[in-house]
Parts: sequence; structure tokens; C-alpha cells
Amino acid sequence: MRFATIVTLLAAALALAPVARAQQVEPEVFTLPNGMKFLLVPRHDQPNTVAAGWLAKVGSVNERPGITGISHFFEHMMFKGTDAIGTRDSARDADYRTRQGALRDKINQLTWSAQYDRYFKGTINDAWDPKNDTPELARLRAELKSLMDEQQGKAGEAEIKQLEAELAKTDAATPTGTQRKADIEKQIANLKAQQTALATIVKDEFDKIYTAAGGTGMNAFTSYDLTFFFINVPSNKFELWAWMESDRLNNSVFREFYSERDVVHEERRLRTESTPTGVFQEQFESMFWMASPYSWPVIGWTSDLNSYSMDEAMKYWNTYYRPNNLVGIIVGDFDPVAVKKTISTYFSRLEPGKVAPPSVVTLEPKQGAEMRMMAEADTQPQVEIRYHTVGFQHKDSYALDVMGSILNGRTGRLYKDMVEGTKVASSAQARQDSRKYAGAFSFEAETKGDSVPLQLEEGWYAELKKLQTEAVPAEELQKVKNQAMADSYRRLQNNFFLLIQLAQAEALGDWSEINKESAKIQAVTPEDIKRVANQYFDKTNRSVATYTRKAGAAVAADPELAALPGPMQGMARQAAKKIGEEKDAGKLKEGLTQLRDQAAQVPPQMAPVMEYLLKKMEARIAELEKSAK
Repeated sequence: MRFATIVTLLAAALALAPVARAQQVEPEVFTLPNGMKFLLVPRHDQPNTVAAGWLAKVGSVNERPGITGISHFFEHMMFKGTDAIGTRDSARDADYRTRQGALRDKINQLTWSAQYDRYFKGTINDAWDPKNDTPELARLRAELKSLMDEQQGKAGEAEIKQLEAELAKTDAATPTGTQRKADIEKQIANLKAQQTALATIVKDEFDKIYTAAGGTGMNAFTSYDLTFFFINVPSNKFELWAWMESDRLNNSVFREFYSERDVVHEERRLRTESTPTGVFQEQFESMFWMASPYSWPVIGWTSDLNSYSMDEAMKYWNTYYRPNNLVGIIVGDFDPVAVKKTISTYFSRLEPGKVAPPSVVTLEPKQGAEMRMMAEADTQPQVEIRYHTVGFQHKDSYALDVMGSILNGRTGRLYKDMVEGTKVASSAQARQDSRKYAGAFSFEAETKGDSVPLQLEEGWYAELKKLQTEAVPAEELQKVKNQAMADSYRRLQNNFFLLIQLAQAEALGDWSEINKESAKIQAVTPEDIKRVANQYFDKTNRSVATYTRKAGAAVAADPELAALPGPMQGMARQAAKKIGEEKDAGKLKEGLTQLRDQAAQVPPQMAPVMEYLLKKMEARIAELEKSAK
């Protein structure tokens, strides 16, 4: 995966936001004989560029215990290339993959038998930790690493580093030293030549081809309900996009299938395990979703990331990544006739799946009692209160979206009452999360000064009581609706964000919902808001997570973060943490360039977040460069 820019993070945030629309969008729907659908939206106001992407209607909700995280893992695999891209020798590369697969299967079988048995008996504390390996497992793991190093051009890397260290210490002022230096340099050259001869992988070739052709913003994201790949390309390079994307859908070889697990483990560590509340948030999700497959994290459980085999992966791939479960979306400056011809030429070669994707059948049962989780963390004391509500296509989702808008923002009720009024909170926000098969409404807030989480709870219940007993004034309601319409209109003027919104609507229901929601949002009445506030916000339907500060922990306040709009603070905090943990200044500079190039695409309400993260990125680059001197 490439360095995740804020544009991608904002795209993911948009994929979770309400889809209120202020204008009509009329894509041409074009379906190939193999079942792959395309939404074509010609727009010539941004000349010579096309935002293009394809959607797989699959996410973590389609997984099962044992293969959790596999949808997100495929997102990584799709950047590893095909027999035509990403390798200098496809036959030898295939041989590497076959041998690695056989070794990994042996490692898994030994782990599931001997290591799990030792774990259940209490002999070891982690069945997957290499420190606990038996001699046979250690041998197999070393053999697998050796093969992966050869494939990646890293064979003998430790020996090269050792020789380079010796070279740096060698005194060339004497004849003996001169000869020794020459010998070392020759050894290093021979080892590097051997690396090149053994290697079959061409790193990041997918990215390099697109970049050379003028493509920008290539990335992807996986959520609970969808996986989406996207890029901006020059209009005259659309055929390149069609060939590249159809090739990776038709011929992906899942290169580095085993070594990429380490990358995902590191991503999980940064995103979850090394954050103050990450592990607790996963536990809260699992508590809240008792039966639903929404209960596990998108990135997957650690034991599952280690476990799934190539056979399991291919079965999943052949079920969900076939053309009958894919939707291509093209927005920008193009000729529909020419584009349809190009699409037919390249994407028609994809074979439809032999098995239709199975339905998600497990529904969340009605919650019968309040559930609570108490945790201590290195963080400002905070609270999350969550209620089971409805999914994307349910009629009540619109009233819940509007209710969230009434509460949110600097002019919203939560900020006025809890941040400016009682001053018990430094931030407070609420929102409806409408997923494909279910939904949830969440209230989140952080304490300010000497206030405690109980005061945040009491503040929320007081605000909720008003919504349950008092009609929202017509003027306040209309202001919220007007703002939603204005934000939506601005967002949809940009090809990239229209692309994201079409993908979201199509994945969760149907793209045409974009054109219906404007009227449905406008139709929400004060009575609707009072009704849903009473119907879904019962004590027995809520789960509460309370975080108190761990003894001795000091959390420095970030005034710039606190000044951001409430709903954006969580995403900004996560992105800033990722920036702070990045140790490669080069990657940060690449991300900074992309960020600046695409700054104009960000809707006005997100501009403060963009500015905040630009500053964080610039500061981190300066810090790394200073320490390198």
C-alpha cells in the first residue's frame, strides 16, 4: 500500500457520512454481458481528466470467523501486480509463490496442532509468536523467509550490511587496508548481483506506470460493506486505466501473499494496538454487535491474519471479485461512446462467478439490557454512548441523519450546551452510521478541565430528553437542511467526491438513492425527529463505553485539534498519530505533495482538517530531517 494521504482518509470519512443530495445526478448505466455494471457520468467542467474507479460489493461484513480481515488484505494484494505487471520473470515468480505456499501450509498445520495444544495447556502464552516456535517450526519459518527474501531481492541482506559496516571501518591508507577494502567491495558487488539475479519482483510497478502516465491519487479503501479502488487519470489515458484495472481483476497473482501479512500486522499495530483506546474500541464493537458480522474489525483479528491459506483466499476472491459483483464508475471529461467501446474491449474478458455471493443472513437481535464497558487509558476521559438504529435504506435513516446534524457542529446543540455552556466537554459530537444491514447512532465526548465522564453522560441524556419531548423549531430544522444541501452541492461539484458518493450509494443500496435523498431529507418533520428519538433511544437499547485516565498518565491538550469541527476530530487525531509514527521522511514528502496537489478537491467544511494535517506533516518531516543530521 502507498502512503495514505488525507484525501483518502477524507474519502473514507465521506463513505460513512449521510448522503444528502442537493442536485440530480444522471449516470448512464452500462452493463456488460458478464454482469459487470458501469456508471458513466460525463462532465466537461474539469477538462482533460477522469476520476475512475471500481467497486467490489464486499467488506468485512461478508467474512466469517477464521478469515476476518481478508477483504482488507485483498485491498493490499491488488497493488502487487499480475503476470504482466510487478515481475521481471513470471515463471520463476510463480515457482516462488508455490514453494512459499507449501511451506506456509506446513507452518499453519503445525501451529494449529502443536502450538495451539501448548497454548491451551498453558505452556506458551501466544501460539503465533515466533519466540515460542518448536525447532521444526523455526526451521520452516527460516526457510520461508529465505524464499521471500530471494523473491524480493533481499537475499544476503544481513551479510551485506555486515560487510558495509566493516568497509566503513577499514583504513585504506595502508596497502593491506587498500586490498581489504577492494575485497570487501567485490564481495558486496557479488552479493548484490546475486540479489538481482534471484529477485523476480518489480516493486510498485503499478504505481510507477500510472504516475508516468499522469495519474494521481491512486488508492483504495475497505469498509464494513464495500471495497473501492480509484484514481484520477488524464482523459487520453483512459484506455490505460481500462487495461490496468481489467488485468488486475483478471490476472492478479497475489504476489507477496505471505510477506504482506507483516505489513498488515504493522498497520493493525499502528491503527489499533498502539493507540490509547484502539483495543478497547474493538472490544466495544464486539460487545455492541452481539451476533452481527459487523462485530469484528475491518482489519481482522490477529490469529485470522496469520491463518488463511491461498486456497481460502482464492475461494473468497472467486466469490466476491467477479464481474457480477463489481461496479465500475467513471466521472469526468470523456466521450461516452468511446469509453463504452474501451470498457467492452477490456472488461468483457472477465468471467462471471460460478457461485453467486451468499446473502448476509445473521441479523442483530434486539438488545434487552443496557451494556457498559469501563476502561482506563492514556487519554483524556471520554464517553461513547451507542444505540442500535437502522440501515442505509430504511426510511428512518433520514430523520436520524437530520437529528445528528441538529446536534453537531459549532452551531449545534452539543457544542453550544456542553462545550460553550456547561463547559464539561472539550468536544462533543453525535452521528448516525447507516450501514447496509444495520445502523447505529453514537454520541461521543471528551471531558474538559476537572469534569468527569458522568457529567458527559448527564449532558447527553439532557439533550436527548429535549429531542424526545420538545419539537425542534422549524427555523432550526430548516437551517440544518439548508446546510446539508449546500455542503452536498459543493461536494458533488468535484469529480472525485462524486465518484466516492456514487460508490457508497451503490454499495449500500442503489446509486439512484442519491437523487431521492434530497426530497427525503427535506421531508423530515419535527414530529419525525421526536418519534425516532423516542423509538430508538431507550436505555435498554444502548451500550456505554467510559474511558478514564490511567493513573500517572498525562495527556497534553492540542488546541488546534480541539478547534476543529467535532465530527472531524476523531479522524484528524487518527491521521495525525499516523503521521507522528511515520519514520520515513521520503514517504511523508510524497504524501505532502499529493496532499497539496489535491487540496482543492476537499469540500470547504473539511478545509480546517486539511490545514491541520498539512502542518502536522510538515512538522514531522522537519523533525525527521533534523534528527538525521
